[in-house]
Amino acid sequence: MNHTKKLELAAVASIPIIMTLANSMLIPLLPIMEKKLGISSVQSSLIITVYAAIAIICIPIAGYLSDRFGRKKIIIPSLILAAIGGGISGSGAWLMDGMAAYWVILAGRFVQGIGAAGAFPIVIPLVGDMFQSEEEVTSGLGIVETSNTFGKVLSPILGSALALLVWFLPFLIIPFFCLISILAVAFLIKVPGSKQGEKVTLKAFISSIKQILQQKGRWLYAIFGIGGIGMYILFGFLFYLSTILEEQYHIEGIRKGLLLAVPLTAVCLFSYVTGKLVGENKQRMKWFTFIGLIIVTAAMLVCGWIPTKGLLLLLSLLFAAGLGIGAALPCLDALITEGIDKKQRGTITSLYSSMRFIGVAAGPPVTSLLLGKEPLLFYTFAAIAGVGGLCALLAIKPKSSSSLKSN
Repeated sequence: MNHTKKLELAAVASIPIIMTLANSMLIPLLPIMEKKLGISSVQSSLIITVYAAIAIICIPIAGYLSDRFGRKKIIIPSLILAAIGGGISGSGAWLMDGMAAYWVILAGRFVQGIGAAGAFPIVIPLVGDMFQSEEEVTSGLGIVETSNTFGKVLSPILGSALALLVWFLPFLIIPFFCLISILAVAFLIKVPGSKQGEKVTLKAFISSIKQILQQKGRWLYAIFGIGGIGMYILFGFLFYLSTILEEQYHIEGIRKGLLLAVPLTAVCLFSYVTGKLVGENKQRMKWFTFIGLIIVTAAMLVCGWIPTKGLLLLLSLLFAAGLGIGAALPCLDALITEGIDKKQRGTITSLYSSMRFIGVAAGPPVTSLLLGKEPLLFYTFAAIAGVGGLCALLAIKPKSSSSLKSN
């Protein structure tokens, strides 16, 4: 990979870091907001959910537009929207109190979610456009997934540190981060766009997507589902951990952020390692995904079976679950990116990203309803991860490096 491509990849990698900070940085803030605004745990979880929920709707639209008009033309305005949304939420928290502030924060998160829909999900097809070699694509996606999870590792620490200064400062810092990413994308990324500018009618485009789903639906639907499962479990147990660290262990501030970063470090570490190990071997991608989900299932079963009042045991099990999720995610990214032609890549990968955002949206509120019922919570996680493992085993059947495109 030459120096120019490395700079481009660094600029691309800034997007998932910024978008992850915009969301995950708020997780340690939720219990603080409950106290400051007088809201319930379910209401606080909606601050994460509303961001993901609107993104779910907008991501396929952004994917289609990126296929038609080019990735950069969608990413830059989307980052601007994400910055505006952060400003709205921060201003509401700063200038208002109680439920009035809460509703303005939600409105800002709504705008931010629209921006997120056209930023991070477009990164996956963008990496596919940047490289010709499948091995370089897989390695690049591993770096992108690693940067995404590095953002998650940094998020609770940074969010907790900023909240010690001013509790709503994590909202106000988001526009500054977005500006950095906007400049990086505008000046560093130069992606060939000759085919992206072709004018294709919406009807013809939808017809081609239907044809792809009919021909390749089995493995595509499996990847969509597994991506959603991974994010549901990850954000579910992060919400649980954030809550019990304060309520049961009375751990707050930066120490809490460091403990929240433990399972996320595992995701980050293994996303990077997996991206390097699997190369362009699709059989290996399948088995890394399957084994990763089995690890998650086992860790969640043990969490439900053994009383996890000991914090060290709980963190160890969540670290193991993070390793499993980290093993699966870059494989899913590579399978779906390398299995779809460039002209439809943005839309198909955006459908995959929508499923991931569904997991993000569902994790915190469902977990909040099961707080105090830990065995049921963890057995639910285990069952869902087990279903994902079966999908990987039975539905993803690559025969060769080109089989997904041809089947």
